[in-house]
Amino acid sequence: MKKFLALSMAAAMTLSLAACSGGTSGSTSGSSNGSTGSDGDTIKIGLIANTTGGNAQYGIAVKNGAMLYVDNLNEAGGINGKQVEVIAYDDKGDPTEAANAYNRMADEGVTAVIGAVLTGTTVAVADLAYNDNMPMITASATAPSVTLLEPEDPSQGIRENVFRACFIDTFQGEKMAHYAADRMGAQTAAVIFKTGDDYSEGLKNAFVETCAELGITVTSEQGYAAGDVDFKAQLTTIANENPDVVFCPNYYEDDGMIVTQARQVGVKSTFLGGDGWPGVAGYASAEDLEGAAYCSGYGLGTNTEFETSYEEKYGEPITGMFEPLGYDAALLILDAVASAEGQGLEAGSADYKQAVIDAMKATNGTEGLTGTFSFDEYNNPIKSVSMIKLEGGVEKFSEQY
Repeated sequence: MKKFLALSMAAAMTLSLAACSGGTSGSTSGSSNGSTGSDGDTIKIGLIANTTGGNAQYGIAVKNGAMLYVDNLNEAGGINGKQVEVIAYDDKGDPTEAANAYNRMADEGVTAVIGAVLTGTTVAVADLAYNDNMPMITASATAPSVTLLEPEDPSQGIRENVFRACFIDTFQGEKMAHYAADRMGAQTAAVIFKTGDDYSEGLKNAFVETCAELGITVTSEQGYAAGDVDFKAQLTTIANENPDVVFCPNYYEDDGMIVTQARQVGVKSTFLGGDGWPGVAGYASAEDLEGAAYCSGYGLGTNTEFETSYEEKYGEPITGMFEPLGYDAALLILDAVASAEGQGLEAGSADYKQAVIDAMKATNGTEGLTGTFSFDEYNNPIKSVSMIKLEGGVEKFSEQY
């Protein structure tokens, strides 16, 4: 089996990661025994993901990516000779289930938690983990409310114990405005977004604000409602404005329809999107999408060793950014656990948990699959984005930006 190394050095430890194989999984059924987070030769870590129910494809991908990292680590000897044991629960995409899962694994003595996957479930877990000062990282929940105590007022503070591996919604909007200016020389832009949707409006607001800072004139902001399938009225307005770019911070099904109808009413602009766009090539023609670009947490083909190892283990290729984000979430939190273990602290103790949190905050230059990591004052990662361009109907990685 092909080998690949994910190199990540904790301050007091060296974690050497070697070949991926289909060996014994570190996952357990989560039966309660009330023991501490480091039981003899094992270290207990919680993993909460929605592996059934709506949007299960995201939870499965995150869980698989995280377990691939854990299995590699265990094969390489674990942390100080201790194996990592994963207590995994399915939250079914439901916040109450997620809270229950957290309480069960906390009773079982986990030292840190990876999860959840969706924003609503992650916030439910974050509230509980904050009260326990439990180290926690989500691979994929992008809303500011995951780490901020008061999303509308960052000055009210953050959940110091909660981190994320993915970039937040506003970061994407800012990045795409800079991309429009830097790479496309755009001077004008229009936006079409879903009203009442936190994701869509978060990206839209950040894009518009950053355009103002960069001197890009936003000709109009066109909204539509959930369930709409006819966008021609909004797009006709945009066609008459003839902006250089049109930013569509929505999900691929809607954006495929939007691009198709935009061309029908005469929009000539280049389309830009966020990380809801992967898969858009299946919803609009190659001709209509040609030249469009979007940002993503990972570019397919940028780490073929990881992608090959994943497919060999799970029997199917990765779908996009969720598998590598799960992998990176596990990498980051277990680096921090290694730091606490290196200090000889009692697993599960207040000092141990704080040592893990402190090590997470001190992350600087850790190489993951989705970027080089450090964290800002709100525990959001500082890293580049993968730019994907549509060429001949194919979504191709263009650059790290």
